[in-house]
Amino acid sequence: MSQLKEIFAEKLLAVKAIKLQPEAPFTWASGWKSPFYCDNRKTLAFPALRSFVKLELARLVAEMYPQAEAIAGVATGAIAQGALVADALSLPFAYVRSKPKDHGMTNLIEGDLQPGMKVVVIEDLISTGGSSLKAVEALRAHGCEVLGMVAAYTYGFPVAEEAFRAAGVTLTTLTDYEAVVTTALATGYIKAEHVELLHAWRANPAEWGK
Repeated sequence: MSQLKEIFAEKLLAVKAIKLQPEAPFTWASGWKSPFYCDNRKTLAFPALRSFVKLELARLVAEMYPQAEAIAGVATGAIAQGALVADALSLPFAYVRSKPKDHGMTNLIEGDLQPGMKVVVIEDLISTGGSSLKAVEALRAHGCEVLGMVAAYTYGFPVAEEAFRAAGVTLTTLTDYEAVVTTALATGYIKAEHVELLHAWRANPAEWGK
């Protein structure tokens, strides 16, 4: 698994999906400031890389959850990746909105999931875990059994790890913060002083940059 993390980290760096901007930090939906951003959606623009992500996510689902009856993507970032995985596994696909649609059917879950179905959730990126676990809550409220979540990348924040433990959800990812930073340093994508800054941010992201 560690080799996969390094390989995918290299591929993310090759297409410049990793952005480092300490002087002009990104602002996340959570309100946190961040000098570092992983844009997994960029992988969709490169056919070979898109296929790599699809096949590796599908492989993890097949190996870990052979009893899966459906795939659910978390809107909006994991809709495309989730659909690709479902297609590779010939499974039904649905996606979960952050809130019910404000017109038409006012659906929170788009698709045709039936109560009792065994579902694996696909996510593109895990930061605090809040939006990802809201999707799990929605699926459980619908009567589905959530087997676990498979994602492309996680920052590995303690707050997210605790939230997943509390929710009883197993999270598996293709790569993570440690693999990306280690690979970025080894390939000259970032410098040693950047690593110190990144570790300082990751130690206390809620207060960094204030």
